[in-house]
Amino acid sequence: LSNAPSNALKLLCSQGIERRMELVRLVSHNTHKRLVSCLQGQLGTDTDKRHKKLPLTALSQTMQEGGAQLGDEGLIGKMMEVCGEAENRLASELMQHEVQIGRDILEPLNQLAELEIPNILKQRKQLAKLVLDYDSAKTRWYQATKSNNQAMAAKMDSLKDEMDEALNKVEICKDQLSADMYNFASKEGDYARYYLMLLEAQADYHRRSLAALEAAIPTIQIQQDSWMEKPAFGTALEEHLKRSNREIALPLEACVMMLLETGMKEEGLFRIAAGASKLKKLKAALDCSTSQLEEFYSDPHAVAGALKSYLRELPEPLMTFGLYDEWQQASHVSDSDKRLQALWVTCDRLPKTHKANLRYLVKFLAKLAQDSEVNKMTPSNIAIVLGPNLLWAKTEGTLAEMAAATSIHVVAIIEPIIQHADWFFPEEVDFNVSGMFALPSHPATPDPESGTERKRPGSLTGQDGDSHTPRKDRYLSRPNLSLSLQESRGPAVSALYVVANESITVTETPTEDLPSPDFKAVP
Repeated sequence: LSNAPSNALKLLCSQGIERRMELVRLVSHNTHKRLVSCLQGQLGTDTDKRHKKLPLTALSQTMQEGGAQLGDEGLIGKMMEVCGEAENRLASELMQHEVQIGRDILEPLNQLAELEIPNILKQRKQLAKLVLDYDSAKTRWYQATKSNNQAMAAKMDSLKDEMDEALNKVEICKDQLSADMYNFASKEGDYARYYLMLLEAQADYHRRSLAALEAAIPTIQIQQDSWMEKPAFGTALEEHLKRSNREIALPLEACVMMLLETGMKEEGLFRIAAGASKLKKLKAALDCSTSQLEEFYSDPHAVAGALKSYLRELPEPLMTFGLYDEWQQASHVSDSDKRLQALWVTCDRLPKTHKANLRYLVKFLAKLAQDSEVNKMTPSNIAIVLGPNLLWAKTEGTLAEMAAATSIHVVAIIEPIIQHADWFFPEEVDFNVSGMFALPSHPATPDPESGTERKRPGSLTGQDGDSHTPRKDRYLSRPNLSLSLQESRGPAVSALYVVANESITVTETPTEDLPSPDFKAVP
């Protein structure tokens, strides 16, 4: 009997429950601490105050205030207002989530780590103390039983009662400690469930947040899609025409209208590079659909450069990837009349929007070629300069590779289309198709034969980067490419491609023009 408390205590300790409880207390404490640090709101405050302190709430207020300051005139203000409302809903969802985490997970973890397990461990220390008290009482009683001292013998009864009382306290504490430890072990599944509840709460929070975002995104997307002021350069032709409600791409029409007034007699148009900063400014002006284009009428080379840039930056060439092989096959037909017929059939297969814009451009280029005695831009020269910007293979990469790989074939395709523009596209074209480009009162480009001498931009020297002077260090030169075309296709051409800014030097060996077709085109 005297060894029973000690044996029981050793048994409990040997089972490792106490050590496991200490580990559970430690990891629960650490988890509680880290989980609290993940919360964005202030723990223990009321919901309204907690909501106001969330960073998402501050973001929402900033966005809504910014939207109000910008107003509805621009897209940014509208978008900020809608996004601000969405962020506020996310803040509400986050606040509710954190309140739930605090109630269902943080409080139980804190209770377990700071109260339940420490109380059990305190009982363990109390039991150890009671066992010592019992051992001391037992020793005194045992000594009294062995003593011949009558005084000690007289105390035997009281010592026995003291020992029995100490033993009773040990038994009570041991039973309570055992019950608490076994209860802890039996409730491990409940404690473990806190972590499942954490994931479930997080999943539910993210689902509600996702629902709030999915509800807001369509509204924002409508705002975005309804905004007409979007860049045209680098945007697919169909997308640009659809959102701008146009038939002809804005950069195409604007550049053509400006060139019709001041660029038709400009020597080397599309061939002489424009100043980089002026070209960049014009492209930016066209991207934001500004009508303030007055300053560019006096720089037709910048306008021509912008037109080439627009064609080159289209995600899909104007003459399409899908018909690339057919264009190539048509250009290889040996008989000139049959070749024209094959080109016409391929042209007729272009998508409606691409065909309309190609027709518009070709009609303009044919009009430009009518002044080739002055501007030196014959159909052949135009095809050499613009061809690589109208048609290229989908697999080809850089502009240099594109020019080298497709130049011969593209010239054989583009040149006859320009030469026989009225046969390919018999209907008349109103170049001011949108009606928004009424010609301003600009002096026309002087005719060199009119008596007023006009220097070619390429003859100017000593100018800065905005000059039209072609600088050799500005371009990547490629070797002379001999473009030998069959006699029936037109003049033989040798060209030096200067790819970086599409400047190109052309020399021609005059031959007779392509034969005019004397047949009707049939699909």
